[in-house]
Amino acid sequence: MKATLAVVAGFAATVMGHGFVNNFTTDGQYNQGFLLDYYYQKVNTGSFPNIAAWYAENLDSGFVAPDAYGTADINCHKNSAPGAITASVKAGGSLTFSWGPDAWPHPYGPILAYVAACNGDCSKVVKTNLQWVKIQAEGIDYSSQVWASQNLHGANSPNGAQNYPQCFNIAVTGSGTKTLPAGTAGTALYKSNDPGILMNPYTTITSYAMPGPTLWSG
Repeated sequence: MKATLAVVAGFAATVMGHGFVNNFTTDGQYNQGFLLDYYYQKVNTGSFPNIAAWYAENLDSGFVAPDAYGTADINCHKNSAPGAITASVKAGGSLTFSWGPDAWPHPYGPILAYVAACNGDCSKVVKTNLQWVKIQAEGIDYSSQVWASQNLHGANSPNGAQNYPQCFNIAVTGSGTKTLPAGTAGTALYKSNDPGILMNPYTTITSYAMPGPTLWSG
């Protein structure tokens, strides 16, 4: 299989604070993440560096709240737009995301990763057409009570969850027989009253319902 996939690191956790991917590596190759400085470069000069990370306008390193789950913002963040280029990784290769130096100052919640087929040039994809397939879900370690994002206020109140979706254009190259299953539209991924979204993080957790669709085992 040779596929081009838009990859998002999505955060369904109820988080108080902020987090962002500063950079990522594909088979050891460094790739720059989207920086808020690029927004101001675009405003002031009309352009910013060509990167595989998606553009977004979460100017305060802010989040997508549950009352916006039904809007286009849940796809890759506020006023997001595809990255201009596409990074490349071999099937079975190494893909690593690095969080910003002040990411998650006090978050509680899971980290969820999805892929969606671009069906063509990722730089021209329409984000609301993307069908997301969950490929990774990291929640809480029941023995240590430590979350994947390591601390997450706000989830125990309606509309308190804070989501930090981000997207990256990545071409997965190689050969094989696996194909992506049917995915889920971004606006259908979560509901504000899902058990894993609206919850009390200030108690011993023995069972956690992971937000979003079923994890793909492929």
